[in-house]
Amino acid sequence: MTLASLSLLLFAVLSSAGGQIMLKHGMGTAAAAVDRDGGSLAVRAATTPWVVLGLAVFAVSALAWMTTLAKVPLSLAYPFNALGYLLIVLAGSTLLHERTSVWTWAGSLLVVIGLVTVFAGQRD
Repeated sequence: MTLASLSLLLFAVLSSAGGQIMLKHGMGTAAAAVDRDGGSLAVRAATTPWVVLGLAVFAVSALAWMTTLAKVPLSLAYPFNALGYLLIVLAGSTLLHERTSVWTWAGSLLVVIGLVTVFAGQRD
């Protein structure tokens, strides 16, 4: 895998995770506004800046992912989504103040070990 392909792959994964965190924050904001003021959650979500930004970032990540798939074997690219999972757990815990159990962290560690194993196997 070239440095350019790896960079594109990491960008796709990081932007996807970032978009998901923005969507989660925005939907929490939209749901709170509906609970407080009433109205439609769909309309409120569509007009919440974090939701709109999250969708835009997620769309950019999808384009980066498609470009990545044109250059990198799926068997190597897809395991990198594990990094996105780890980033989302970390961001959910730190930025969104979600409770995270020791089992979640243990599972996340196993996912990362799996990613390292897959990547190391590609170097043979």
